Amino acid sequence: MSLTSLMKRRPGWAEIGIAIALYGIYEVVRGFGGTDIPAAMLNTDRIVELEESLGVFWEKAIQDASLAIPGFDAMLGVAYMALHFAGTALFLVWAHRRRPDVFPLLRTVIVVSTALALIGYIAFPAAPPRLAGLGFHDAVSDGAGVNLSSDLLGALYNPVAAVPSLHFGYAVIVGAGLFLYASRRWVRWLGAAYPAVMLYIIVATGNHFFLDALAGGLVVAAGWWIASLLTRPGSRQVPAYA
Repeated sequence: MSLTSLMKRRPGWAEIGIAIALYGIYEVVRGFGGTDIPAAMLNTDRIVELEESLGVFWEKAIQDASLAIPGFDAMLGVAYMALHFAGTALFLVWAHRRRPDVFPLLRTVIVVSTALALIGYIAFPAAPPRLAGLGFHDAVSDGAGVNLSSDLLGALYNPVAAVPSLHFGYAVIVGAGLFLYASRRWVRWLGAAYPAVMLYIIVATGNHFFLDALAGGLVVAAGWWIASLLTRPGSRQVPAYA
């Protein structure tokens, strides 16, 4: 993708097609990334040890308290899947229609951050809490009925691609985008709260540690900086509409 194309806002159908193609490439690369299970389990042990040394290994307690509420595991599992895909897609549609001046930047942030995350998955394989043998419950598979280890999803899904967390990273992009560029106050505050909500969901479902999320946030910070450099020549300001 050339610099000129990054700065360009295309018709909606074209942006959707490109997004689907890029996400397909991402899933293929992620699925065929490093699957060194012993190394992944060792890295997960290191994450847990670091969190314990920092006094922030609270994930199991948070999940236990959350799943004590009847039926809450299903709600969390659905939210984990729906917000990541539908929430991010709706945000991009909003940005494309309401903030065409910053849409190229936001789209490029996602592209660059995703590319950086792929490097992390290969360089630092790590098992999520639910697969780490630490007693975590798999709220997505058991609660929402989506088996992440099924033959269908397993064809692309890499079980040890947990660091960085793009569930949290995308939530940061969506939240920051709404907070910075929406004109309605309630939308801005919704954006400010969204990353915290996603952090709770990924922890309570047993899919990520806090440090996974921190890595996702750092990847997005780097991606945003790179994207701002790539799209700066085409930036211009127009009024917000939502």
